[in-house]
Amino acid sequence: MLLMRRDPDTSGRFDGYAIGKFTGPTMIVSLPLISGQCRTGVTPAPAPHDTPRLIDSHGRAIRDLRLSITDRCNFRCVYCLDPDTRFMPHDRVMTIDEIERLARLCVSLGVEKIRLTGGEPTVRNDLDEIITRVSQVGAKDLALTTNGSRCDANSLRRWRDAGLSRITFSIDSLRPDRFAAMTRAKVSVETVVEAIEAASRVDFDGPVKVNAVVVRGWNDDEVADLAGLARRYGIEMRFIEFMPLDASRAWDESRLVPAAEIVERIHARFPLVAAGRVEASATSLDYVFADGTPGRVGMIAPVTRPFCGECSRLRITADAKVRPCLFSLDEWDLRPLLRGGAGDDEIARFMVDATWTKQRGHGIRSGDFRQPERTMSAIGG
Repeated sequence: MLLMRRDPDTSGRFDGYAIGKFTGPTMIVSLPLISGQCRTGVTPAPAPHDTPRLIDSHGRAIRDLRLSITDRCNFRCVYCLDPDTRFMPHDRVMTIDEIERLARLCVSLGVEKIRLTGGEPTVRNDLDEIITRVSQVGAKDLALTTNGSRCDANSLRRWRDAGLSRITFSIDSLRPDRFAAMTRAKVSVETVVEAIEAASRVDFDGPVKVNAVVVRGWNDDEVADLAGLARRYGIEMRFIEFMPLDASRAWDESRLVPAAEIVERIHARFPLVAAGRVEASATSLDYVFADGTPGRVGMIAPVTRPFCGECSRLRITADAKVRPCLFSLDEWDLRPLLRGGAGDDEIARFMVDATWTKQRGHGIRSGDFRQPERTMSAIGG
């Protein structure tokens, strides 16, 4: 029988932010450092168990798969991509057959939820077929992350009918000039807001969610305005702390707006009531509006309040690299197996072994933290 130890000091979980005068972050969690490299052509050491499940060495079971289908994006957001970013050649990106195969294998290994990510997934012309095929592999939930620039009522209904359960948008500003400056794209903020509104009218199985990365001096003065989207459309508006995943590698903690401060700013305009997490492994700590208005506000605080101890996520990049953690420096290359004739059992065993290497935590605030070479676009959100 496999016995695994869950270290009591690794969770970094928290139950809520007290609503009162903000005095700054109140907890810093020190976590082991990450070290490693891209393991292209290298097989991970065998995990010391024969369980046909994705389990790491800290006792965490993987139930959520972030499956990137492209690294390409039509935005160049300032906290993610440089304007002259070069994307990987098309022949390195997974095909529909490869995407479907990995999704099916992951479900057989215990994955319950799949999120299609990028890059911007909607730039793939075969997205409809990807959704249709992945929706049939047996996962309980299939979601999509998008910047909303290529969504309208027709495409949203089409994706829902193809099997999409939920959709998550990104929008970091409601001001046209600032939106343009932050995305460095020609798409208008009105286009994205219209897509969010259209999604709120489509009968998805799960709630429509909208993410905003908050950066001090860029958009921190808009958090209450953005929270107003939740009230207007009855959706979940989630705020993400600025993380070191930018292409220019210029992340500066002085730009970080702690989630506790974001809560205080929103609460000053729209009084909030803490609602907790929907499940222990959820990334977002949620709030509802005290006046009963539909909609929710969520805080995703990986820097000031790490939730690594309950993490249930695994990532596969668009070029078929297994990344056990968003901040992994180690990644394990599946392409030689996928394109070299390996059977399902061999690929499944590779994934079990790669998952076992998942580190305890990201260590962003440790003195020797190393930022991954990949940007968020190349990893998959």
